[in-house]
Amino acid sequence: MELYELTFSETRRGLKDGTFSARDLVESVLRRNEGVEHSLSAFIRVRDRQDILAEAGEIDAARTRGERLGPLAGIPVAVKDNISTRGLGTTCASRILAGYDPPYDATAVERLGRAGAITVGKTNLDEFAMGSSNENSAYGPVRNPWDLGRVPGGSSGGSAAAVAAGEAVLALGTDTGGSVRQPAGFCGIVGVKPSYGRVSRYGLVAFASSFDQIGTMSRDVDGAGELLAAISGADPRDATASDADVLEYTGSAAGDLSGVRVGIPKESIGEGVDPEVAEAVLAAADVMRSLGADVDELKLEHSEYAVASYYLVANAEASSNLARYDGVSYGHRALGADGLDEIVVKTRSEDFGAEVKRRIMLGTYALASGYYDDYYLRAQRVRTLIANDFASAFERFDVIVTPTSPTPAFRLGEHIDDPLAMYLSDIFTVPANLAGIAALSMPCGLSSTGLPVGLQITANRFMEPMMFRVAREYEAASGPHLGVPEVERTGRDA
Repeated sequence: MELYELTFSETRRGLKDGTFSARDLVESVLRRNEGVEHSLSAFIRVRDRQDILAEAGEIDAARTRGERLGPLAGIPVAVKDNISTRGLGTTCASRILAGYDPPYDATAVERLGRAGAITVGKTNLDEFAMGSSNENSAYGPVRNPWDLGRVPGGSSGGSAAAVAAGEAVLALGTDTGGSVRQPAGFCGIVGVKPSYGRVSRYGLVAFASSFDQIGTMSRDVDGAGELLAAISGADPRDATASDADVLEYTGSAAGDLSGVRVGIPKESIGEGVDPEVAEAVLAAADVMRSLGADVDELKLEHSEYAVASYYLVANAEASSNLARYDGVSYGHRALGADGLDEIVVKTRSEDFGAEVKRRIMLGTYALASGYYDDYYLRAQRVRTLIANDFASAFERFDVIVTPTSPTPAFRLGEHIDDPLAMYLSDIFTVPANLAGIAALSMPCGLSSTGLPVGLQITANRFMEPMMFRVAREYEAASGPHLGVPEVERTGRDA
């Protein structure tokens, strides 16, 4: 077995035991990147190879000297390209930020460094994190390592594909309406959206500020948990970052979920859900039941309005946040414009992609005088109702289990001309963002066509330890990991 195929837990154990060095691990990951990146396009940019190897060598030397190292020492991590990294560039996969080099690191990136992680590079995404397929990037689409003809999910598709394919052990993504969990589900890995406020948003390029959260990705549950612990905590630079205690999310499975109450919404396994997906989720619930959990159905009364509410509020926030890209302050400026108004119009027309323009227009419309009450305000009221539904449900249940997405990964181009169908792929993920609660996606099997099926586990706000407990016990009881898929070197011709 190659080192890039190891899970986080196996990797960390091997580094601590001296079975292999950080340099050995990094070299394996970089060779894998060189072998498959042509096919996947998971990265927008990779750091200089010699710099990465030098950093790994320093960690090996410190370990040899017996120095105390961080919990992620020597672990290769990929970072989504809407998270600020000094000296590495941050473009949000948009032409409008081409060449932008932030003068600072995001708080999450700073904390990665303190934990000893080695940043490999910046991953591809839907432009400004707006999309569910990773087809809306100025750098071209990312491909699913399980099937190059299918999408990896979005918007964190580059991070998900990189981890699934062995181009990184861990990755940071961002989740506004499911953008960590849905690609994690499509690519057969673990993806975590923490509670709103658990992780600082300082240095995260804003899409929809009341939804955005930096999340974690790994091929095993403990990897996602250890990475989350490393980046969590209060931050004076972000007023929305909670001062709640940073908790432990890793541990050994005890083979027991006695007393844990698991709810399954009726609507999540009914009409519109691929039968194989519903079957896999129900089988996962049976595993939890065999471990002692009490499993029962529930009804989330307002879940059918979640997608409509989310896309109204999120796009309204996006239209405000993206107003700063005017061709004047920073970023690309269109040539040949005469006067400020023409500079703004021409720059935004040339440099924003179709999906970003669509969302800006929808959001601006919802906020316009005469429509605000009918659209934006009503959507915010529905958001409150959805949050109340979850609050009531968590009085009866400790976690709620659903599919991550109604179907396995769809084909490239299948929904590109049908935005509504694309938006509906997030139907099970957006409620957690509306309510600000914690959610995790993990694999629960393969479809008959060999595509991963995602299982979503949702917990109340700041109840990540319970969510991780259920995920860890299910992972231990459900058998071996999906592993690293073979990736054919067919690239754009797949």
